[in-house]
Amino acid sequence: MTNLLDLTLFDLSGKVAVVTGASRGIGRAIAMRLAQHGALVTVSSRKLDACEAVVADITAGGGRARAQACHIGRKDDLAALVERTIAAWGGIDILVCNAAVNPHFGPSATIGDDAFDRIMASNVRSNVWLANMVLPGMAQRGGGCVILVSSIAGLRGSPNLGAYAISKAADLQLVRNIAVEWGPSGIRANAIAPGLIRTDFARALWQDPITLARRERETPLKRIGEPDEIAGAAVFLASPAASFLTGQTIVIDGGITAGPPADM
Repeated sequence: MTNLLDLTLFDLSGKVAVVTGASRGIGRAIAMRLAQHGALVTVSSRKLDACEAVVADITAGGGRARAQACHIGRKDDLAALVERTIAAWGGIDILVCNAAVNPHFGPSATIGDDAFDRIMASNVRSNVWLANMVLPGMAQRGGGCVILVSSIAGLRGSPNLGAYAISKAADLQLVRNIAVEWGPSGIRANAIAPGLIRTDFARALWQDPITLARRERETPLKRIGEPDEIAGAAVFLASPAASFLTGQTIVIDGGITAGPPADM
């Protein structure tokens, strides 16, 4: 008979995790929750002091973490992120690619080449770089888990987030490719596609009262999400509970992609 008190299904004790864009918002929530479930977490973002603040919170809660500044658009920074994590903890078992940029809000016809290139470089190429740096060592350890934080923008068209949406759709394909290429080595890859979440990154959307009211009206749960409501999916994907799940995308959007609520 199954032991109803057995909590090992979501146990990450001793696993080493790297989380990019982890100083705030969804990345911070994921780093905190992975640590609470036993993972050793490298907290990474561009600003070291912001990372150290997250590490302090993790440590205060009894977890273990280290901070490292990293600009995801710089290959040398990514290489250092991998090398120093391995030097500190012996390897990497969980990779969470959360950092992203969106310097353009408006129709695709108005985006400049520099902004488009920056979106693709930061949101797609950096993930390819980082995954390729981590995957061989992960395979040598007998397997692991890659999680890309995408967006529902990658699942549907957008009048104001065109290039960003393209980059997030590419991330969905990237996890499928990793799943197929590295599955025989025991590595799983999945994506999380959040809807509108109350983060600094999405502030331009939820802080506008008209946009917020429309989104709440169109969402079956009648509200936008909070960062910690994404973190649980990351813990699940990284844990033994998801041991047969790979190449997939988990949508967490309050139901908006399912359709309008019944009262509309």
